[in-house]
Amino acid sequence: MALKNAMILLCSILLPIFFNAELSADSNKQPLPPFSCDSTNPSTKSYPFCNVDLPIEKRARDLVSRLSLDEKISQLVNEASAVPRLGIPYYQWWSEALHGVGGSTPAQSGVSFNGTINAATSFPQVILTAATFDANLWYRMAKVMGTEARALYNEGQVTGMTFFSPNINIFRDPRWGRGQETPGEDPFLTSKYAVSYVRGIQGDSFEGGDLKDGRLQASACCKHLTAYDLESWNGNSRFTFNARVTKQDMVDTYQLPFKSCVQEGQASGILCAYNFVNGVPNCVDYDLLTKTVRGEWGFQGYITSDFHAVEHLYEKQNYSKTTEDAVADVLKAGMDVECGSYLANHTKSAVEKGKVSESDDIDRALYNLFTVRMRLGLFNGNPSELPYGNLSRNDVCSREHQDLALEVARDGIVLLKNSANLLPLSKSEIKSLAVIGPNANVSDTLLGNYAGPPCKTVTPLQGLMNYVKNIEYHEGCETINCTSISSIKVVKELSKSADYVVLVMGLNQDREGEDLDREDLVLPGQQQRLITIVAKAAKNPVILVLLCGGPVDISFAKGNPKIGSILWAGYPGGAGGKAIAEIIFGDHNPGGRLPVTWYPKDFIKIPMTDMRMRPDPSSGYPGRTYKFYQGEKVYEFGYGLSYSTYSYKFVSVSESKLKNLGNILVSNIGSELCERAKFLVIVSVENDGRMAGKHPVLLFLRRDKAVKGSPVKQLVGFQTLKLNADEKANVEFEINPCEHFSTASEDGTMLIDDSGLQYLVVGDQEYPMLSTQMFSKKNSQFF
Repeated sequence: MALKNAMILLCSILLPIFFNAELSADSNKQPLPPFSCDSTNPSTKSYPFCNVDLPIEKRARDLVSRLSLDEKISQLVNEASAVPRLGIPYYQWWSEALHGVGGSTPAQSGVSFNGTINAATSFPQVILTAATFDANLWYRMAKVMGTEARALYNEGQVTGMTFFSPNINIFRDPRWGRGQETPGEDPFLTSKYAVSYVRGIQGDSFEGGDLKDGRLQASACCKHLTAYDLESWNGNSRFTFNARVTKQDMVDTYQLPFKSCVQEGQASGILCAYNFVNGVPNCVDYDLLTKTVRGEWGFQGYITSDFHAVEHLYEKQNYSKTTEDAVADVLKAGMDVECGSYLANHTKSAVEKGKVSESDDIDRALYNLFTVRMRLGLFNGNPSELPYGNLSRNDVCSREHQDLALEVARDGIVLLKNSANLLPLSKSEIKSLAVIGPNANVSDTLLGNYAGPPCKTVTPLQGLMNYVKNIEYHEGCETINCTSISSIKVVKELSKSADYVVLVMGLNQDREGEDLDREDLVLPGQQQRLITIVAKAAKNPVILVLLCGGPVDISFAKGNPKIGSILWAGYPGGAGGKAIAEIIFGDHNPGGRLPVTWYPKDFIKIPMTDMRMRPDPSSGYPGRTYKFYQGEKVYEFGYGLSYSTYSYKFVSVSESKLKNLGNILVSNIGSELCERAKFLVIVSVENDGRMAGKHPVLLFLRRDKAVKGSPVKQLVGFQTLKLNADEKANVEFEINPCEHFSTASEDGTMLIDDSGLQYLVVGDQEYPMLSTQMFSKKNSQFF
């Protein structure tokens, strides 16, 4: 068996070279990328599946019909074997592009950085990118990733154009190690991120609808379906955890981003999660994968398991009775390809035992798989002669792409505190600066997880050195865990002598990450003590910079007058240190807003396994996320300061004097009436400060009180705009009542209720309205 596996691995490496990745006569040129249907190959060009004039569905079915059972089975895993007799090369389904191309180990990835391209643009980790509240910026970022992915492919460094990104799970619990990979806790925000990302990386327009021929630049795969937000906590593992989720929470929280990803984004991939939901593992849930995702949402693409998820059904979860049952369970549920090797090893036995149908189960899966590969143009001949064929190494790590990564970092960083307008510091008056902290000069910390090799990194220390010549640096603690403070006397003297002190603290991937949930919500070890000592010794209030994905209870710093300013910089990517320095010295006006609630440290008393979003007053359960949480907060969702102050005014709300129509089921309204019920909200925004700034404007719906499980407050719109000092502009929001004013009932149906007064809220301004004001009198005959 070991010899057989070794031969398979060797073939998977060599076959692409043998068939269509031949080295050019010019040894300086890179091999061609793997592709099928070479027009110069007479043995394959006559196949119908190579005929680009035929519809893709016919081509895919023709190809599947030509495969033997063994060949078919070899295609059901992420390392899909080559089929030499048909000119089909090895294909790797698993590549990553969470916030830049790359990010999984070389043995598991379809992307290699060992050729002429050895890096890719490193964008901020997703949680910080979300803090920009800028959907167009998200789209531009994803478009760069798609461009660089295709350029890497053209250079022969990619064997798979299907990327297991974005992660659009809800950041439900602040301890979740992978919360950093997500756009945060709000399903509306996460949905918008999902759509922007998918459209960008796949080559669609920002508005959508430009992939009329189905052609993909790269393939996006939304993960992890569904209710996945626990790694390892108190003996509970993501591999075996049973998430108990109400129908109410499933509909308006956990599933909403995935529905948007499919219906609006038109994603070509879905990844099903390890965990159970209400007793059923996601990858064997027919109701979820086939009835909901494909049936109700109209998904057209491939569905993959997470790594070794099929194996876990039998080996860890004790759900499937035999290895063959595990294979049958996932294929009959609607899964198409496994990330792992279980299907390669056990599918033939499952067919022989009558548990799996070759024609119904295997052919169905293969049709979905080859359809996506054909949409990527991998069966259209030499890619250099096709769309995207001109992209090359010059399109990776370009100045334009690097500038965009810096822009995202600048716009995402959140100013949490700025007492007495301590920031920005004066570039001309400051003669000396002390930079202290274990995160001040560590490149890897900037990147977060699932990060490919960056084109370049600038640490906070390096960024600040561009502004002040006289800089003294001390790590303060040897590691992020800060079990002890290094040379307290030296740190004190350094703090006393400098004009100002910048402390760079927080977390890293040793404290939060995949398979690693946090045990607390405070800074590790003696970081708090170090910060307090430095602040006390410093001649002026200090600046605290936090690098972390999940929220931290920094109430001690929030209330300490010697800590004048606090910046949350997430994991800001390769250009992160430059962005931090530009904000500290006023070359950029911060405008980021928190995409998650920052809870107090006592929140850890709430079991991480409790999936309920709604509060339960009878048991004291406070609920989760800003929409439902009823407890103390360190910082609220959407919070963020600026060097400018902004004022708001509701200019107009169209169709506001309308008939009260009572409780309405959205399903009874119909799409036509929902469309006609849309109305406009126009808000005037003015920059009252002395600096130009980019400012996210967040529009909320607030209820006087939550009834029947409705949220007290929910985001219904957001836009960013750039305003010069004293400049004023209008922002227009289109509100769809069926989407923005509805909430889920206990049985999972969406309804619009008229219980109590409701308000549109932006900043400190509120506009009162009844929940059913959105339907005009001309539509009232419907009822």
